[in-house]
Amino acid sequence: MPLPFVPGWREARARDRRTRAVLDGLRREPDGADVQWLADAAANGDADHAAWELRYARAALGLLVAQRDALDDRTVADLTHAYQRSLDDDPRIAIDRRDLAERQFQERLLAYREALTVRGGSLQAADRVGRCLLAFASDGARTAGAPLAYAIELLQRYTDEAADLLRAAFGEAKLPEDVKPSVLRHER
Repeated sequence: MPLPFVPGWREARARDRRTRAVLDGLRREPDGADVQWLADAAANGDADHAAWELRYARAALGLLVAQRDALDDRTVADLTHAYQRSLDDDPRIAIDRRDLAERQFQERLLAYREALTVRGGSLQAADRVGRCLLAFASDGARTAGAPLAYAIELLQRYTDEAADLLRAAFGEAKLPEDVKPSVLRHER
C-alpha cells in the first residue's frame, strides 16, 4: 500500500525538476559575441555591464513569457521564486551587492513588462523592448539607430528560447479547434 503523501511528493519533485530546467535555460550565459556587441554598441566597451544586462533581459523576458504562456499561475510563481533564490546564490554577485542585483533585476522586469504591454503610440512592442536593453546598457544614452535592429532580434531570440523552454518543461495548452480561449475564461 503506497503512503498517502508519496504522489504529492513525487509531483512536487517533478515540478521542481521542470522549474529547474527552465531556470537553467534562463540563467544561461549570454553568447560572447552578443556581450561584445552590446558593450560596443551601448555600454562604452564595458563587457561586464553588457553581460549583466543580457542576463537580466533573458531572465526578465523568460518570466514575462511564463506569465503569458504558462498553463497555470503556479508555474510563474515557482519560476519567479527560483530566480530570486538563484540571485542569492550567484557566485558572480558579491554578498554585499545581492540586494542591489535584486533591485536592478526588478527595475528591468518592470521596464520590459511595460514595454511589452503599453498600448498606443508609434512604437511596436519589439522596438520598446529593444530600446529598454540599450537604455539600461548605456545609462540612458540614445537608443535608436543601427544597434536597435540587432537588440530587437536578440531579445526576440531570448523570448523564443524562453517559450521553447517552457513548452519543453511544462507542456503546451491545447484547445479543441471549436473552443475559443475566451469561452474557457467565462466558464470558470
